[in-house]
This record gives sequence, structure tokens and C-alpha cells, in this order.
Amino acid sequence: MLAPAGVLVLFVLGALAVDVAIAFLARRELSSTAAALANDAATMALAEDRFYAENAAGAVEVDEGQAADVVREALAARAPSGVSDLRWSVRSADDQVCVTLTARVDYLFSRAVPGAADSATVSGRAVATAVKGGSPVRRSGVDC
Repeated sequence: MLAPAGVLVLFVLGALAVDVAIAFLARRELSSTAAALANDAATMALAEDRFYAENAAGAVEVDEGQAADVVREALAARAPSGVSDLRWSVRSADDQVCVTLTARVDYLFSRAVPGAADSATVSGRAVATAVKGGSPVRRSGVDC
């Protein structure tokens, strides 16, 4: 009598483990995508007037509008898989760029359980620092 109940419990726990793994993998996908986008934006969105200016500090500055354009184009070329309702934001402060991605991931088995959530909201965030000729000269704090 207890064996069928035990098998049912194991199936439910296995289904729960699969749904948690789906959300975890989506979070990892968003984090790695955000890191790549932040690196691209920090590399390609430098403010040219500041980059080519002759200054002793060697400071660079990231243009937030150009950084947003770089992120938009990169996401159009390759959006993260397995997620829907993708939202993104780009913030920059001096030489740093912060990219935040938020999306919804649908569960596979929880839909069969009454009252359980059908999806989860996951997010990923990354900060990249633009440097000129080596290591960063100064660090500024971008508020993500």
C-alpha cells in the first residue's frame, strides 16, 4: 500500500527538481548573456572625445546611449534561449557599464499541480569596466 504512494512522492519530487533546474539554467543563461553584453558595451561604446583626448590620467568614459544601442543590436542578433518577456536595462557611470536582464521562464511540470506557479522571473546582471592601455586607472561605481 505504501509503495504506490512512495512512487508518487518520488515523481513529484523529481518534477520539482526539473522545474528548479530549468529556472537555475535560465538564470545562468541571463547572467552569462549580461556579462557578454556588458563587455561589448564597455568596448564598443567609448565616448570618442574622451578616449582620444590627451590627459595624464588616461581616463575613459562610456557613452550610455551608444552602450544601449550595442546591447539592443546584440540582443537582436542572439537573444537568450528558453525565456520569454525579456527586459533589459543599461546604466553607465564614467568607465563602467552595468547590464541587467530580466525574463520569465516557464516551468515544465508545475502546470499540472493546482495552485502552483506556472513560471518564474529570473534575472542576470553584469558590470564591465572600460580601460585604456592596461589596467583600470580609476574605478567608478555604477549603480545597477
